[in-house]
Formats: sequence, structure tokens, C-alpha cells
Amino acid sequence: MTEEKDLEFVRFIISQIVEKPDEIKLTRVVDEMGVLITLEVNKEDMGKIIGKGGQTAKAIRTLLRIIGSKNNARVNLKIVEPNEA
Repeated sequence: MTEEKDLEFVRFIISQIVEKPDEIKLTRVVDEMGVLITLEVNKEDMGKIIGKGGQTAKAIRTLLRIIGSKNNARVNLKIVEPNEA
């Protein structure tokens, strides 16, 4: 999966969930372990991304793993908690 496509996929899903899609920050790092996509959102949207009992985050990660396996790559999602200001 190309860089543009996996980031577009994550951005699309997250933008449908959050209230402030303009504050989505995504980074992508490729190393020997696979692909790591790091997600940062507005602190008010964190609960929506994680979901009850982590169900939403788990579902997004599952979709990324399925897409990654189709493309012979291990794709992981790291959700970064915003700093308390």
C-alpha cells in the first residue's frame, strides 16, 4: 500500500468520527517492523477515537492490519494523547 493510500484511508475514517477534522495530524514511519501510523486529534475528540472500552480504536487497527496483510506489510496505529495545557 502506498504512503498516500494508507494515510488517506486513516484520515477518511477519522474525519468521519471527530468533530474537528481539521486538527487531525498523521505521520507515517516505515522500519523493519512494518508501518507505524501515528494519530493526533483534538483532546475533545479522543473519546470518540478510542470508543467505549477501546472498541473504536481496535476496529480501526483491525482494518489497518487487514489492509496491510493484503499488501504484505504490517501496519500499526498509535494514538497519541494530547498534552494537558
